[in-house]
Amino acid sequence: MRAQTLKQEALESLQRLPEDVDIDEIMYRLYVIDKLRKSREAVAQGHVISHDDLMREIEQW
Repeated sequence: MRAQTLKQEALESLQRLPEDVDIDEIMYRLYVIDKLRKSREAVAQGHVISHDDLMREIEQW
């Protein structure tokens, strides 16, 4: 399976929206696509922490 380009992913997401969508919803969809792509890249590069480490970090808040 070939990965979609950012443009392809954005266009497909926007095409699924209703015709009367407002600009805030469009911007939110693009924001979510960006965050998900960056998260997937971080995971692929090994930039993750374990559940136990996260729980310890939360306890220090």
